[in-house]
Parts: sequence; structure tokens; C-alpha cells
Amino acid sequence: MEYKASVNQLSQPLVKQLIDQADKLRLGVSQLENGCTIIDAGINVPGGLEAGRIIAEICMGGMGTVSINHSTYTNNWPLSVTVYSSNPVLSCLGSQYAGWSMSHEKYYALGSGPARAMATKMKEGQREPVEELYKELAYRDEVGAAVLVIENDAIPPVEIVEKVAAACQIEPSQLTIIVTPTSSLAGGVQVVARVLEVAMHKAHALHFPLENIIDGSGSAPICPPHPKFVKAMGRTNDAILFAGLVHLFVKGSDEAAEKLANELPSSTSKDYGKPFADIFKQYEYDFFKIDAMLFSPASVIVTAVESGNSFRAGKLDNALLDQSFGA
Repeated sequence: MEYKASVNQLSQPLVKQLIDQADKLRLGVSQLENGCTIIDAGINVPGGLEAGRIIAEICMGGMGTVSINHSTYTNNWPLSVTVYSSNPVLSCLGSQYAGWSMSHEKYYALGSGPARAMATKMKEGQREPVEELYKELAYRDEVGAAVLVIENDAIPPVEIVEKVAAACQIEPSQLTIIVTPTSSLAGGVQVVARVLEVAMHKAHALHFPLENIIDGSGSAPICPPHPKFVKAMGRTNDAILFAGLVHLFVKGSDEAAEKLANELPSSTSKDYGKPFADIFKQYEYDFFKIDAMLFSPASVIVTAVESGNSFRAGKLDNALLDQSFGA
């Protein structure tokens, strides 16, 4: 795979839109002493659905289209987010995936978005990607400005900001960090908008050739926010696990496409069957004890473009969705 597009460069107009329309979007914009721009999307300000939609497009490196609409797909939750990318591998795995783990003292967060593609670390006298995934993607972004999205209810400490800038080999003044609490409207939208990304991540985990995925789209209901973090996180996950619908277009044989379709849905996981918050509690709030195969959309369609045949698997579960969303 060869990628020439810069996810950071493509996302900069969207970052500018957040800053220029901060009042309209009910965002907070500030600068740290080191020059880093912080965009608050729900900590000390209300934020909202539209802010979440734009942030989701930033997470996708400016290579995805995110829209909010009403759908009759589910029984009781018509407000939905729809995601599309003509380059789903780079957009979802190379940018949107929350793969950058960062911590300082008691502050812990996962970073997603374009800055991930610039992040490096020193190893044996040479710089290597912070995430091993970028070796497989054979991609690194090297433009002069970067943007990172953090899902947290607090502004990151300056020590983390300095680490991010150093890893990206830029000055802090060239860095923008967007913070979206899970319990906020914007945070909920930008997480549910990962419906296509979780399908891409599971396809990768299933060792389906990424170069054979040529296009994709997905949709899922936008969950009502919840003030408690575990409940809020559970609902954003459940929107995808119980009602996410993804359509992938792939090259290769019908057999490979059908196998991918059958293995992708969340219902294939041993942990499927109850709201995510309950599963999280069951495993004593240890995220890494949860079956990794659970994180996937409820229903999938895989179209083999060379034959024109499509394969569908999985199911929508309105009862579990209602239980999670507090109907």
C-alpha cells in the first residue's frame, strides 16, 4: 500500500472551522503557555452534536465524510451517524483508531486522529513509529502541524502536551489537542462515528488483507449521553455492538468475502449478549480482559467487487440497545 495524502494537512481546514466557529459550536478554545491550542468540546462548555460530527471528520484525517440524520433502522433511536471513506484503511486505521496510549501521574488517555501518523520514538539511535501498526501500513505523515483528539473529561497536563509535540517532531505551537469527554454530546458522536473503524480494526485482527479493502461505509444510532463515565462509555460501544451497520467493498474471491462477513459481527464474540457496562463490571473494569473480537458492528455486508456478489451476516438487537440506552 502506498499513501501520499497527509492526514494532518487534510484535517487542518476542519480544525480551523472549530476555532473560527467556536462560539457557534459552543466550544472552548485556549492556548497553553507553550503555545499548544486546546479545544474543549464538552468539559467547561456544552459542545454539541455538530461539534462531534466535525471532530469525527478530523479523527478520520479529513478523508472521511460524517453526517447526522434520522433513520428507521432501529425501533426507538432514529438519530444516527453515517460515516463514509473512500480510503478506509488510511482514514480509519491510519488516523481515527485510538491507538496512542499516553499517561502522566494519574492522567491517562488514548489519543486518536492525525497526529498518530507523525508520532515517533527513539529506538537504537533511530526514530520509529510509536505504534507498530504504521510499519504495516508503511505510512508516516511529516507536515508541520498536527492535531490529536483525546477522549477524557480533563485537559491534559502540559507534560503530555510536550511529549506529544516531541514525538511528532514539532513545536507545541504547531499542535492542536481536542478534548471530548465521553459523557458529552460531542464525545458520544465522535465515538459512535467509529463504526467503520471498528470493522476495519477487526478485519485487520482477522488477518484479512488490508490492501483488498477498497471502500466502506457505516452507520449507528447516536446514544443519549450519561453523566457517569462507565455508563456513557458503555452506550457508545453498544450503539455499534447492537446496531452498527457496515458495508465493505473488497477485492478477492467470494470465499474470502463471505468468510470476512461471517466473522466480523459482534455477535460472534463469546462476550456478546449484555450491555457493555455490565461486561466491563464483570471483568472488574479491566478493559484488556474483554474479548477483543467483541469490538465490531452488529451487522455487516461485504461486497466482492470482482464478482458483484454480496454477503451479509450479523443482526440488529433492539432489545439490548433499549436496555443500554435506558429506554
